[in-house]
Amino acid sequence: MLARLFERPAVTAAGLILVGGLAAILAAWGYELIGGYAPCKLCLEQRTPYYVGLPLVLVALVSDRLGGPSWLTRACLILAGLAFAYGAALGIYQAGAQWNFWQGPTDCGATRGGGVPTSAMDLLSDMGKTRIPSCTDVDWRMFGLSFAGWNAVVSGGIVLLAAWGAFARPHRTTAFG
Repeated sequence: MLARLFERPAVTAAGLILVGGLAAILAAWGYELIGGYAPCKLCLEQRTPYYVGLPLVLVALVSDRLGGPSWLTRACLILAGLAFAYGAALGIYQAGAQWNFWQGPTDCGATRGGGVPTSAMDLLSDMGKTRIPSCTDVDWRMFGLSFAGWNAVVSGGIVLLAAWGAFARPHRTTAFG
């Protein structure tokens, strides 16, 4: 059974990336929408690779399923890997700033969720309700890593999976394994 996963590494990698990437972005949305954690500017930017990379991975899977050319599957995995490499770099940058290894961005802040104020009174009343998180503040840690640190780990893992799927040769099993 395990050997079958290595028969088609591009498909196996794409499937794992899709499941893992969806779990990660859904967790981020869950912490924001259900948990009430307001994302900072860098947090929102770290979601972009998921919005770009996951559709590419889906194209790779659909192309393979429909008998498309293997180069298309591999190209989609390479492009997704590059998108997630950018996400990993952003996660490392933000986590490093949170640990005071280097200076974080000076213009970091979230936008308010209620849309554009229609009057000065709306703006004044919203000012007291809006919390603008800093990219260097840590609201949550698990095993010593913040959201940004975990994004770097997940994105880095996705980069490795994408590279394996794009460049590994298919392994054909025999009757003897």
